[in-house]
Amino acid sequence: LKKAGFIEVRQKGSHISMEKITPEKTFRTVVPLHRELAKGTLIDILHQTGLSKNDRLKLLK
Repeated sequence: LKKAGFIEVRQKGSHISMEKITPEKTFRTVVPLHRELAKGTLIDILHQTGLSKNDRLKLLK
């Protein structure tokens, strides 16, 4: 997410809060710091970023 312009806002335990501020909207998400993420958790995080499908796919490569 850092590649997409998100910054770490805070960390509590094993979770990091990240946000990206744009002129139109502020996007926030919480990312668990686990070795593996459930598929649904990853999908939810990516949806919360406000990135297009193509941009999300680029981040995963």
